[in-house]
Amino acid sequence: MSDKQPEKQSEKQPERSTTLTVLMTPDLANFSGHVHGGAILRLLDQVAYVCAARYCGRYVVTASVDQVSFRAPVHVGELVTFKASVNYTGKTSMEVGVRVEAESIRTRTVRHVITCYFTMIAVNDEGRPIPTTPLVPETPNERRRWAAGQLRSTLRKEIERRSLEIKQNPEELLVSCPLPEIKLPGKQTPKP
Repeated sequence: MSDKQPEKQSEKQPERSTTLTVLMTPDLANFSGHVHGGAILRLLDQVAYVCAARYCGRYVVTASVDQVSFRAPVHVGELVTFKASVNYTGKTSMEVGVRVEAESIRTRTVRHVITCYFTMIAVNDEGRPIPTTPLVPETPNERRRWAAGQLRSTLRKEIERRSLEIKQNPEELLVSCPLPEIKLPGKQTPKP
């Protein structure tokens, strides 16, 4: 029999951020010669998956993607860095924020080109949602991100509720909230 004590599992929070850098190659180009937005979206989803899966130690699925704003084009030949972090956790979900920067290798300039937010759900082997590790923000920046993530989570739920309301009762809502008059250049829109 051994007097050795069993090793204690670390009380440390799991890894909450991931960085991925990819060279943008000609096979990723669209007809205008820039990197195709769909190629960037695929990489965004992959880095959000890695970040969330590493954080919770489980398989995760993408539930939603918010606010993918392409601030500037990405060029073939640039290095693109995806900086992902778990900002907020719910019961089974995690918000992963991703900041994307493009770097010109020749000029050594870095541009912020995209910011977006993924909601990832932890699932078991049968694909059913399971509780995830609660995020404990430790630094002022982590607390700021957590609070913003909580607000975005509330907003997502409100948008989902309102979208369902619109889908179920569009005529009713149109009467109670009429659309503004649309004016086309050079033409007058007849008033009803």
